[in-house]
Amino acid sequence: MTNLDPLLRTGSQRGRRNDWSASLIVASLAGAFGSSFLYGYNLSVVNAPTVFVKKFYNETWERRYNQTIPEGRVTLLWTISVSIFAIGGLVGALIVTPAVKYFGRKRTLLLNNVFAIVAALLMAFSQLAGVLEMIILGRFIMGIDGGVSLSALPMYLSEISPKQIRGSLGQITAILICVGVFSGQVLGLPEIFGKESMWPYLFGMIIVPSLIQMAVLPFLPESPRFLLLERHNTKAAEKAFQIFLGKSDVSSEVEDVLEESRVQRNMQIASIFQLLCDSSKRWQILTVIVTMACYQLCGLNAIWYYTNDIFKEAGLSSEIIPYVTLSTGGIEILAAIFSGLVIERLGRRPLLIGGFSLMVLFFVILTVCMTLQDQAVWLRYLSIVCILAIIASFCIGPGGIPFVLTGEFFAQSQRPAAFMIAGITNWLCNFAVGLLFPYIQEGLQTYCFLVFAVVCLAGATFLFLVLPETKNKTLAEINQAFARKKVPLEIREMDQFEAKSKSMQEQEHNLSSTLENGESKNRIV
Repeated sequence: MTNLDPLLRTGSQRGRRNDWSASLIVASLAGAFGSSFLYGYNLSVVNAPTVFVKKFYNETWERRYNQTIPEGRVTLLWTISVSIFAIGGLVGALIVTPAVKYFGRKRTLLLNNVFAIVAALLMAFSQLAGVLEMIILGRFIMGIDGGVSLSALPMYLSEISPKQIRGSLGQITAILICVGVFSGQVLGLPEIFGKESMWPYLFGMIIVPSLIQMAVLPFLPESPRFLLLERHNTKAAEKAFQIFLGKSDVSSEVEDVLEESRVQRNMQIASIFQLLCDSSKRWQILTVIVTMACYQLCGLNAIWYYTNDIFKEAGLSSEIIPYVTLSTGGIEILAAIFSGLVIERLGRRPLLIGGFSLMVLFFVILTVCMTLQDQAVWLRYLSIVCILAIIASFCIGPGGIPFVLTGEFFAQSQRPAAFMIAGITNWLCNFAVGLLFPYIQEGLQTYCFLVFAVVCLAGATFLFLVLPETKNKTLAEINQAFARKKVPLEIREMDQFEAKSKSMQEQEHNLSSTLENGESKNRIV
């Protein structure tokens, strides 16, 4: 019977992994549809109407100042319209900590829809009002929505899910981002809203996911960990656990959270400064910063920039390219779903390190193909394969796991500050890529991909040396794993120093003993 115990435990664990309650699925989908979906949608929705929006800017300028706007100023206005989304995201990342502290996770997501609705109305009615600044302001407000949602949603999902499926549930954020990007590409086709008379509808569609989230999320409970640890409402927390876990006996889950509460009884919600000063979380913070920085600096934005040019050089006509581009969005969704299915089997560490490593490989191949494409026609088609492979490699691991890890590394009192640090890093790097990439591309041409290969290689190397596996582990176990993996270098140096000191002390002691024995013998003689 003893030999069967591990098998029985494994079977029970598999049963728990597959025990997804209906409330848990609805909460994750409704939360992600009104949050991460909108983030992905707003990344791609600006591509299709670029020509029409620039024409609207020109017409508005002529009507207002009775002169044609210079081409350089039109480009500047459009660049501001696109990049100000990242500035808004930074503002959203800064306000998310006080928001989730006072309103809770679920209510923050609900209130965040106000930003999305206001932004959608501003951009959708900008042409009718003849005010180009409405698009710029709308993109900024939409960035605030993205900055709040990309921190509040992973926080909410990590706190409502059991640890057995925490990674899979967290990957819903990445999957819905990919679905949002794909939806923006589809709606931007000329047959739908990708024409001059219909482009305002592309921005007006933002309202739909927000209204769906506002209709569904109020009927679901708040995060049980938030209710128990920060509101001290045991009955509400038990009820929330029962709804999300789909069972009546939640005593073990409540006890686990109460144990954490007893450890943090005298702890208040940590600020960013307090978290940064906590030496026990130094490596967790550094890991979050590195993964979030590589998430933005790994070169995926460069891939989107080059996609149409590579398709043209492969011989595809301009009319076919928008439809072929849809394949990139489809690959994103399939890769993200695959990651969600295998993350609890393979773990976070292999997917994250493997994703960055594969991106290094395909970036190098893509650089060779684009440099030598005039010498062989088949190299152009290999470039297309490399683009799809880079996108798939990103979505398998780096596309969603950084958000999962941020929720797993920190205690309840430190989680809001941790997500703020992650959000600030994310949006600052996003803005830096938008600002610096044109200069990198102009200076290095196709060799710019080697810069991103170096970034991915550095990220994979750091994670290989530092990141422990967090699959199916409690916070205490994760902290112990970090202590074992990252402190060894410091400990070894200290141990070597202590060993040397100890040996020197022993030698001195032996020497003094020898001298004392010699003196005593001399006295006897």
